[in-house]
Amino acid sequence: MAEGLRERKKRQTKQRISDIATGLFLERGFAAVTVADVAEAADVSVNTVYNYFPAKEDLFLDRGADMADRLSRWVRGRRAGESAADAVLRELRALVEGVSPTVGLFAGYADFMRVITDSPALRSRLWAFQQESLRDLETTLRAEAGPGGGHLPDLVAGQLDWLHAGVLAWIGAQMVQGRDPREVSREALVLIDEMEEVLGERVLNYAVRDAS
Repeated sequence: MAEGLRERKKRQTKQRISDIATGLFLERGFAAVTVADVAEAADVSVNTVYNYFPAKEDLFLDRGADMADRLSRWVRGRRAGESAADAVLRELRALVEGVSPTVGLFAGYADFMRVITDSPALRSRLWAFQQESLRDLETTLRAEAGPGGGHLPDLVAGQLDWLHAGVLAWIGAQMVQGRDPREVSREALVLIDEMEEVLGERVLNYAVRDAS
């Protein structure tokens, strides 16, 4: 369905507020900037900011909800004949190969991470998103694989979460050093191959989508 004018304006306003807030946080630090500061810089009311971002942390981690749903979304969208792990590996490789900012491959990553590192509130919110992602994936795998799975859905979810988190953590560690995103992308693809080899057959072949 095509995006309507009202929806597009709301999306653009939300993005503008987030971009302005991010600039302020990068310049001054998360704790030193208030929601009122963001509202003033964006020329909107404080209530408008809260309408789009329920918590101050959401202004900086504005893609947190997408991150929390990412693995489950990939699994639900897997192709015919593809397992849950196949889908995660394919989608993750595509983002890394495309040098996507959504996996940390962008100039300025070190500055972005410094804001998070210096803020207990942001670190706590990021951890909560990661836990939400794992729980959501466990639920998705139970639904996709059908009844009688015992502990296997949780175990597979843990392995896929490890894969995803491990790749992002490695990319982050390299980007903090100021490396070229394209170089890190090429090396991360090798890392993904190595991590895939570590996964057992039960994980790699779990929840294969019926080809019919």
